[in-house]
Amino acid sequence: MGALGLITAVAALLYFHAIAAKSFWFDEGVSVAIARLDWRNFARILWRREANMSLYYLLLRGWLHFGQSEAFIRGLSVGFALAAVPALHLLGRRLFDSRTGLIAAILLAVNAYAVRYSQEARSYSLMLLLCVLSSLYFLKAVESPSRRNRMAYVLISALAVYAHFFSGLLLLAQWLALRLLDREAVPDATRKDWLWIALAVSPIAIFVATTGAGPLRWVQRPGLKELWDFALRLTGSAGPLLLVAYVLACGAALWAGLGQTARRVSWDAWRYRFLLLWLLFPVLLTLAVSFARPLFLPRYFLFCLPALLLLAAAGLARVRPAWLLAPALLIFAALSLRGTMSYYQQDFDLHRDDWRGATQSVLSQARPGDAVIFQIAMGRMPYEYYHSLMGAPTPVVLYPHREERITFLDFVEKPDTAQLERSEPQYRRIWLILSYAETPTGLDPTTQTMENLILRSHPRVQQEFQHPDVLLYTR
Repeated sequence: MGALGLITAVAALLYFHAIAAKSFWFDEGVSVAIARLDWRNFARILWRREANMSLYYLLLRGWLHFGQSEAFIRGLSVGFALAAVPALHLLGRRLFDSRTGLIAAILLAVNAYAVRYSQEARSYSLMLLLCVLSSLYFLKAVESPSRRNRMAYVLISALAVYAHFFSGLLLLAQWLALRLLDREAVPDATRKDWLWIALAVSPIAIFVATTGAGPLRWVQRPGLKELWDFALRLTGSAGPLLLVAYVLACGAALWAGLGQTARRVSWDAWRYRFLLLWLLFPVLLTLAVSFARPLFLPRYFLFCLPALLLLAAAGLARVRPAWLLAPALLIFAALSLRGTMSYYQQDFDLHRDDWRGATQSVLSQARPGDAVIFQIAMGRMPYEYYHSLMGAPTPVVLYPHREERITFLDFVEKPDTAQLERSEPQYRRIWLILSYAETPTGLDPTTQTMENLILRSHPRVQQEFQHPDVLLYTR
């Protein structure tokens, strides 16, 4: 227990380090704005558009009562990520032994991908924790199908899907894994668990059926480069050398564990098949679906990371002679820390817009009689978060704007060009804030329409900030 405490302390140091150094990006601002809505609008935005991550938004609502700073808000995600470290140790101990669990916990503590999403005001670290716990109670329900273990498995698994829809792919992998285990080792009682889980997540099925993949229409079809980048990120964003080290460690585990060729196998061989399904099935299924409808986004598969770490830990635990384990772990830790340190300097999976700087730029230069327009409705949300911290006078928001307080419609409404055309001449200066406005062929049509509209009454334009782009139009 002392070793696990030390590992968790190291994880805390890495997860909390420089937690507020980077500005909230677009999605983080949206998270806070959703959590700040009144209950009526909160329910509407979840049901109409943002049901994914609904569990996180609900928890964030309560969290915001105790603090509003960037560090405090992101601290909720850090808490989930830290809890995943001992949870992964417990899972590794049940699958293999305590030594393997400790190695997996070390790998999670220093993994740059885990550090990256422990510092984001989104649901990814919560999804990671719940998926580890779901798999832990999945194994408990198979080995000891008591009512308590089965109820815990059903509850945690349903919560994991409410934390992020893609967690459902893990549940499918678990269901498939049972088809590979010796029938005598599968309790009859566990068959009812899937029905209870299906009932628990049925509102999500209704949401997906009614909204489709509309909120993900911006996702691009992945190619080989995207898959290579995903492999590098999942292993710790330290380059090909660390990726090769993980491949070798996982290969050593699978070489020893996949010796049986029968369709249904004993526990010793099955545990490796389970981890392999957990690691690969969600990715491969999504890639197959992406040929028709692109859905592949690397961060959605953070929940596959524990399977990779457990396989690598199982391979490292087999290192002989035993004294070689220490230098092998040192190599993994050193390479992983290199990836983590590079993340502190620069993001490796997105081009982060500096909403903190953009908001400060607008508020510091704003004058009475100014107005502001956001080319994307939800672009207002990170701006409003930083405005609430800075407390300076703000330009009048022309779009999106329905009421004095932000409502559900401010997230989803389309620009009313006729209304904007009537309103703009009343203001001497117009601020236009652009996010994700560029397309391969230039500005998107909405941005072009807004610019042309503003230029009719405010012909002079100058750029005041970049990423997000802040343009000031004057008469």
